Amino acid sequence: MKVVLTRLKILIAILALPVSLLTACIGTKEGLTHKSIISLTQYVDPYIGTGYHGHVFIGANIPFGAVQLGPNNLTEGWDWCSGYHYSDSTIVGFSHAHLSGTGIGDLGEIAVMPTTGTLKLLKGTHKNPEKGFLSLYSHQEETAKPGYYAVKLKRYDIQAELTATERVGFHQYTFPESEQAHIIFDLEEGIGWDQPTETFIEQINDSTISGYRHSKGWAADQRVYFTAIFSKPIHSFSSFQVTDSLGNAVPAFKGKGIKGVANFATKAGEQIKLKVGISPVSSENALANINAEVPHWNFNKVATAADVAWNNELQKVRIQADTEAQLKTFYTALYHTMIAPSVFNDHNGDYRGTDKKVYPEANFTNLTTFSLWDTYRASHPLFTILQSNRVNDMINSMLAIYQQQGKLPVWHLMGNETNTMVGYSSVPVVADAILKGFNGFNHELAYEAMKATAMGNEFGLTHVKERGFIPADSEVESVAKGLEYAIADWSIAQVAKKMGKQADYEYFSKRGRNYENYFDKQTRFMRGRISQNEWRTPFDPFKSAHRKDDYAEGNSWQYTWLVPQDVEGLMNLLGGEEAFAHKLDSLFTAEGDMGEEASNDITGLIGQYAHGNEPSHHITYLYAYAGQPWKTAEKVRLIVDNMYTAKPNGLIGNEDVGQMSAWYIFSSLGFYPVNPANGAYVFGSPAVRQATLTLPNGKILEIEALNNSPENKYIQSITLNGRPYTKAYILHKDLMLGGKLVFEMGSIPSSTWGTAKEDRPKSIVE
Repeated sequence: MKVVLTRLKILIAILALPVSLLTACIGTKEGLTHKSIISLTQYVDPYIGTGYHGHVFIGANIPFGAVQLGPNNLTEGWDWCSGYHYSDSTIVGFSHAHLSGTGIGDLGEIAVMPTTGTLKLLKGTHKNPEKGFLSLYSHQEETAKPGYYAVKLKRYDIQAELTATERVGFHQYTFPESEQAHIIFDLEEGIGWDQPTETFIEQINDSTISGYRHSKGWAADQRVYFTAIFSKPIHSFSSFQVTDSLGNAVPAFKGKGIKGVANFATKAGEQIKLKVGISPVSSENALANINAEVPHWNFNKVATAADVAWNNELQKVRIQADTEAQLKTFYTALYHTMIAPSVFNDHNGDYRGTDKKVYPEANFTNLTTFSLWDTYRASHPLFTILQSNRVNDMINSMLAIYQQQGKLPVWHLMGNETNTMVGYSSVPVVADAILKGFNGFNHELAYEAMKATAMGNEFGLTHVKERGFIPADSEVESVAKGLEYAIADWSIAQVAKKMGKQADYEYFSKRGRNYENYFDKQTRFMRGRISQNEWRTPFDPFKSAHRKDDYAEGNSWQYTWLVPQDVEGLMNLLGGEEAFAHKLDSLFTAEGDMGEEASNDITGLIGQYAHGNEPSHHITYLYAYAGQPWKTAEKVRLIVDNMYTAKPNGLIGNEDVGQMSAWYIFSSLGFYPVNPANGAYVFGSPAVRQATLTLPNGKILEIEALNNSPENKYIQSITLNGRPYTKAYILHKDLMLGGKLVFEMGSIPSSTWGTAKEDRPKSIVE
């Protein structure tokens, strides 16, 4: 056992070496190769978050790819928003688009199911599986890793293997001997709310079919076009519209839920490969995507390329950890942050806009799946460190959406505005990019878009402009909306200041303080108000009524802290730093009944702190503003160690398209963006011993935590490039210079580090 542990420690230590040292140690005369760097994809476990309420995608894709090719279970419901849950044992197809970590189910486009025997056109049911084509499977005969998924379909003795490029799903099916082998294209199948509105399929030649699937659901008007090429000539092809629940069908190539069937005769062990290109524009573009991305039939080559693509991204952060479980938890979290936003254009640049017009040959990569209420908090700040080339594409995509729909995206999916969640959370993302100096987009257009969005009239904004608050009897979730608006408005003010727009700076600075209008000085909580002189009654800070009260997926205990843009102002409202810290202490110990209508998203409770939902994510770091950084360290370590594990139920709440994982990445490295748009990161407690970040600008940032251990969780001192660093925060611009950041850790809170007023985090930093 000691030998095994020693080898593990050596391996873990090697992972933390800079690429240059890895080259020197294990390079070849031919130079650095994929094999000469220790692969980090081996530490990604896609099953993490597929249990409990994680809702994560499992299957084959590449970073930020348009295709997420993976299995769909028969079961549906909230925990099946991605189409898959670890508790299930049924498969009804492999579809090319999935969501990861959302609270609403959608997509499941272009489902493919290989079968043998008598053709069935229904999925079947749990009670009567033989009625349809569903198959059972077991996790023992299932493999999932970045860019590759495989499973044995027990019912048919078919080995299914999947991999993907950016816009092409590559299937490889190993069949038994059969005179009745089928590959079914199920254009009816969708996940969650998704329902087909018009589907079409046709055979082009002896090895090619194409078509489209239009649907409605969470995204009201989805249009996905496809072309599929088989490695073996099709023996016969037919298509049907199922007419009733008994499985009766009529021949049809166009209808609401068309099923296309390619029929074959197979020998034992024969492989049939299938390349499926998807496009938001046309089946012709889908074919062009195949020709551009997979002009061959080498499945292993594509799977290897997908692994390399993931490994290249993961290599940007190399850590030294204590255990293999910590490595798996960390690198799976990093993997989860790169599933979305996802590409939503063709290889030639064409894409379909929010206005349903086709925009040809765009000069940026158009993206979709913007879960902004979640991801503005940490995912997008993480992108500004590790994905600077993609940040410009994200902002350009948002600006195109603004030009097409008149406002920046709220929660954008497949060219549709879903208006899901409260606020206009794209504004802090755009503002952050401008303030951090990203120049790959039009700053004047970006400012115009932010201002136009904030000056709209929907979702209570008329009241914000006229009164400075949203009356609780005029809008549901009024407090949540008002607080989110204030964060975004503060962000606009900072951009206005940078761009010399003084009047706008003053106006939006005032709106950034509108959180004050929801604070009840008597109860000392954020609370819904009816008018200037009347609060909503009755009031219980513990109660939560999903989509029915003044908060969004939370209660007043959680929302009272949603002022990351002006922590000093909130501190004053609560009576000063001592009262502020005492109230924070109470948050983590308070116990009360949330009621029967509480949101399912309120998970990961420590007292009333809810780590399973995003409005709480910055709260542990607020102690640093009151000169008590050791309490931040205690809470952060508690969460890192207990609410993220290397198990299928290893996420304490909904992944929310990368935000839960981004919190973990930042916190494990030792800092977090409390204010998502002020360019500063507040120190907490690094959970890794060492990390090496390869920054997009070519710089290397080394992070080291000396004497780090579960007991030694308190920062004693910090040095930056060998010089003492006393501040409890660090600026983005300083991180991006690279260098070496060293934490000295200890088992007892330091009485001096980070406590002086001049060293505490600030909402406005220079």
